[in-house]
Amino acid sequence: MPAPPPRARPGEARPFRVLHLEDSEPDHELALHSLQRGGLRVRARRVETRADFLAALAEPWDVVLSDYHLPGFTGLDALQMLREHQAASAGSVPFILVSGQIGEDTAVEAMRNGAADYLLKNNLARLVPAVEHAVAGARTQRARAAADRELQASRKRLSELAQHLQTSVEAERQAIAREIHDDVGGSLTALKFELDWIRRHAGNAAVEQRALAALETVTHAIESSQRIMQNLRPAILDQGLVAALQWMTSQFEKRMGIECEFRTQASHLGEALSLPPGVALVAYRTAQEALTNVSKHSHATRVVVDLSLTGGVLSLEVSDNGRGLGQADLAKARSFGIRGLHERASTVGGWVDLSSSGAGTSLILSVPLDAASGAPSSATNDDLDPDDAENSAWTAL
Repeated sequence: MPAPPPRARPGEARPFRVLHLEDSEPDHELALHSLQRGGLRVRARRVETRADFLAALAEPWDVVLSDYHLPGFTGLDALQMLREHQAASAGSVPFILVSGQIGEDTAVEAMRNGAADYLLKNNLARLVPAVEHAVAGARTQRARAAADRELQASRKRLSELAQHLQTSVEAERQAIAREIHDDVGGSLTALKFELDWIRRHAGNAAVEQRALAALETVTHAIESSQRIMQNLRPAILDQGLVAALQWMTSQFEKRMGIECEFRTQASHLGEALSLPPGVALVAYRTAQEALTNVSKHSHATRVVVDLSLTGGVLSLEVSDNGRGLGQADLAKARSFGIRGLHERASTVGGWVDLSSSGAGTSLILSVPLDAASGAPSSATNDDLDPDDAENSAWTAL
C-alpha cells in the first residue's frame, strides 16, 4: 500500500530538517518511511561518522535522530558533541535516541544528559509524535530564551535610562545652584549692604526701624538661599564625605529636633578615602533621602548614621527607632523614593538593603569601591568652578 502524501502541519511552511546519525542505510530508509507515513514533510540527511556528524552540525536542523552503536563512538558521545556545539552557537536542536539495542540505564543517562526522547527501532510508531513533541519543545525553549534576552535587554535599557536621569537631575541641580549663587545670592548680598547703609544714614527712627526689619528679611532670605543651594549642590563634599555627613546630621538635628548621631571608623576616614567618581555624592544623597523619610514618616526620636569601610566595601547605614515600615509601605505603587535609591546606588555598582521592624528601620548602602571605579558615575561637583562658592561669604558654611 503506497504511503499517503505528506500533509502540511498547521503553521508548518517548510519540511522538517532531520539529521540522522545512522550507519545502516535500511534503518535510515525505515525511519524516513515512518516519518512520511505519519504525514510529516521531511528533508533528511544521513551521516555515520564522527567527522561527518560534526561537519553537518554547522547546518540548521530541526531534530537529530541517532542510533546508539556507531562506528568508533556511541549515541551518548554524539549527544555530548551536539551539546558542546549548541553551547558555542547558542542553538537548541532536540536529540532523539533511536536504537535497536539500548538498555534502561543507557536510556536514563541519555535523558539526564539532555536527550529529548528515546525509542526502539522495533517501535517506530512512536517516532512521529516524538519528533513533533521534541521540535515543539525546542521552539518553545528558543522563544523563552529570546524573551529572556529581550527582558534582560529591556532591564538594561531601563537601568541606563534611570542612570541617565539621575545624572541629568544632578547636573540640573548644579546649574540651579550656580544660578542662585551668581544671581540671587549676589543681588541679596548687595541689597543687604544697601539696606544697612540706609539704616545708618536714615536720621529717622521710623525709617531706621523699617530698614532693620528689611535687613532681617533679607538675612533670612540669604540663609534660606544658602540652605537651598546646599541641598542642590553639596559644596561641603569638597571637604570629604565624612565632613559632609557630619554637617548633614548636625543640621538635621537642629532643624527637626530629632537626635541624630554620626558614627565612623575614625575621624580621618574621609581623608584616607580616595573614592571613585560619584560615590561620595551617591552616599550623600542616600543619607539625605533617608533622613528626609525619617522626618516625614518614621515618628522617630533618634537616628544613627554609620559610615564604614571594610574589605574594600564602603557601607553607609541610616537606622532609626521609629514605627518601621510594613510590607504595604514597601509595596506602594508610587514608592519612587526607595526605587530611586536602588537606581542611584546602581550608578556606582552598589546596592541598597532595607529592613524594618516594629522597633525602627535600617537602610544600608553598600558600594564595592573596585566595582564603583568602573561603573558609570553620577554627576559630581567637579564640573563646577570651585571659586564660585568656597571663596565667598555668601556660601560660607
